[in-house]
Amino acid sequence: MKTVVFIPARYASTRYPGKPLVELTGASGEKKSLIQRSWEAACAVPGIDAVYVLTDDDRIRAAAEGFGAKVLMTSSQARNGTERCAEGVAQLPETPEVVVNLQGDAPLTPAWFVSDLVAHMQANPDAQMATPVLLTDAETLANFVTDRKEGRVGGTTAVMRADGTAIYFSKEVLPYVGSLESPPQVWHHVGCYAYRPEALTAYAGWDEGPLEKAEGLEQLRFLENGWPVACVAVEGKGRVFWELNNPVDVARIEGVLKKEGIA
Repeated sequence: MKTVVFIPARYASTRYPGKPLVELTGASGEKKSLIQRSWEAACAVPGIDAVYVLTDDDRIRAAAEGFGAKVLMTSSQARNGTERCAEGVAQLPETPEVVVNLQGDAPLTPAWFVSDLVAHMQANPDAQMATPVLLTDAETLANFVTDRKEGRVGGTTAVMRADGTAIYFSKEVLPYVGSLESPPQVWHHVGCYAYRPEALTAYAGWDEGPLEKAEGLEQLRFLENGWPVACVAVEGKGRVFWELNNPVDVARIEGVLKKEGIA
């Protein structure tokens, strides 16, 4: 086993309780839960050795096993998906070279996003942790700005150095967008991570820092402890990427499923 994908999922979401079991209607009219659509997105990635749903909730476990997923039960003490991944990798019969964390609220993640992330880890053996970033198109950036004006968190943005390592991640729209007519480059952080197993071990031993607590962004713990985070630029190829953060996002995601012909 070289590469595994973990899909962390918890029922008690602060912004959207029960989110993994929310049903989304696809192009065929079939309803599937958010966690099933995220699992199907993970299974579509070529070259992955195994896919697991990680949860501490029996309702999510039962639903996942019902559509054929492998499930690892993690503790209720896990504060975020990365901590859940650290618990999950310890349960595997064989330690993989790369662990991918595909967020359970990101069913629109294209397979090539994950493939590009894994390829970066394979080409850079010193990289301990990496995450994809996507240059926002006009529609996504407008959604970001609208959500913030209306008091919602619509997504996460990334600010990077010239070498592609992260300076900061935020739920605010960074850098500042003065006008949608002539905006700066804004990079959308894609909710997916790749780690070396030793990076997960280190992460689990650190306390939450003030920036992680303020933003509610788990990846900031690496930056606060001086570990570089590689940002891998990926291409949308016409696919609108959006995560399910709020109830309003259901219609947005269903619109993309229908547009892309995803059943």
